[in-house]
Amino acid sequence: MGAATMERDAPPPPPKPRARQYERPRGGPARSIAELTPQVGRTAFRRFGFVQSSVVTRWPEIVGEHHAKVCTPEAIRFPPGEKADGILQLVVLPAHAPLIQHVIPEIMERVNRFFGYKAVARVKLRQGAVQPPRVEARPAAPPSLKPVPIELGDSLRDVGDPELRAVLESLARTLGAKE
Repeated sequence: MGAATMERDAPPPPPKPRARQYERPRGGPARSIAELTPQVGRTAFRRFGFVQSSVVTRWPEIVGEHHAKVCTPEAIRFPPGEKADGILQLVVLPAHAPLIQHVIPEIMERVNRFFGYKAVARVKLRQGAVQPPRVEARPAAPPSLKPVPIELGDSLRDVGDPELRAVLESLARTLGAKE
């Protein structure tokens, strides 16, 4: 009987430590869509062969507006495990394929200059439909209603470039208004 009372008086055994439940680490503060979009685009571009999505988005700057209207980059394929000496695959309008064939060395040079190293060693052409690049139209400045001073107007007629002439006329108007 003495043993039974000792068991009752003994303190209860300590509780078993429960397994800690896994918590997914938080991503930090909320981020804007503009911050996330390049990552989404980068993943999609990598899947289809582009290491840098900026090659596609800045194609008119790389090869020029004229060539960008008739050809677009489709993919850059590199040898396994390397990021140099790749093959640039271009989609070209069928009528312009011979012209683009002749300017391939120049296109390779410009793309490599864009990357900063010899990223492209060859170019493959595929004839197909090309979406013309979107050109953001700059809104034209509204013409000023103030007349150009007479003494300056005669000398501006000789300027051949219409854009330069418009800028000079605008400058002349502001100078004339201050006097």
